Amino acid sequence: MTEEQPLAGLRIGVTAQRRAAELVGLLERKGAEVRSGPAIHTVELDDDPLLAESTTQVLAAPVDVVVAVTGVGFRGWIDHAAHRGLAERLLDRLRPATLLARGPKARGAMRGVGLPDPWTAPNETVAEVAERLRTIGVNGRRVVVQIHGEPMPELLDKLRDQGATVLPVAVYRWSDPVDPGPLDALINAATTGVLDAVTFTSAPAAANLLSRAVRIGQESAFHRAVHDGLVLACVGPVTAAPLTEAGLPVLLPDRARTGALVRTIVDQLPRRRAARRL
Repeated sequence: MTEEQPLAGLRIGVTAQRRAAELVGLLERKGAEVRSGPAIHTVELDDDPLLAESTTQVLAAPVDVVVAVTGVGFRGWIDHAAHRGLAERLLDRLRPATLLARGPKARGAMRGVGLPDPWTAPNETVAEVAERLRTIGVNGRRVVVQIHGEPMPELLDKLRDQGATVLPVAVYRWSDPVDPGPLDALINAATTGVLDAVTFTSAPAAANLLSRAVRIGQESAFHRAVHDGLVLACVGPVTAAPLTEAGLPVLLPDRARTGALVRTIVDQLPRRRAARRL
């Protein structure tokens, strides 16, 4: 372990599929030995008929409120519409609506396609978005919610309970990995003490890893490994939700960003391993 490579000698599992190379590269540059086991398979936009159907539903009538949850997801939706020749019609439909963004990236995506500056949640939380929607009122209104893989039932159910017609637009749906072998190997490495930490950058990846551990008979061993010191490092609280609901402790950065996650791992993981050896 050196100043330039503070993670030297530490072994970290990566469960991401999309943009996994970025996280792997950051960790390896800090000296970590990285093992990848994608926990999900992303359904590509061009192959997703459900996204096309969601766009058709949005275009069918005027829209009152639009919520962008992620920048990459919102841009992906508009790009998908453009590929089908529908981007201008879609933007014309969204432009007069009340616009809300969960954070600055979602805000930037909205502005980047020419939409007016949206209200943006100060702390980038879905809870703030839900409260803003409750304040402005959604009864009898058509509310479009761009979601990024996660179904977000708590937000959508709240809006329906408040009388809204909710139009969820799911960008980048996920399923089990096509080849579960690398994930099974990662779970085995985690349960046998080979890994010092496992990283998560999406809630579906966290949920799928837990589900896969059950299916291969490793649930108890995985929980035991975590309580014995295996670190579960998540990019943010939304990603961590399946793990915390399962009663597992997680490590979170102060901001939901990949760079912040790596900095938190660099700060915490060597100390935690040293403490375990005392």
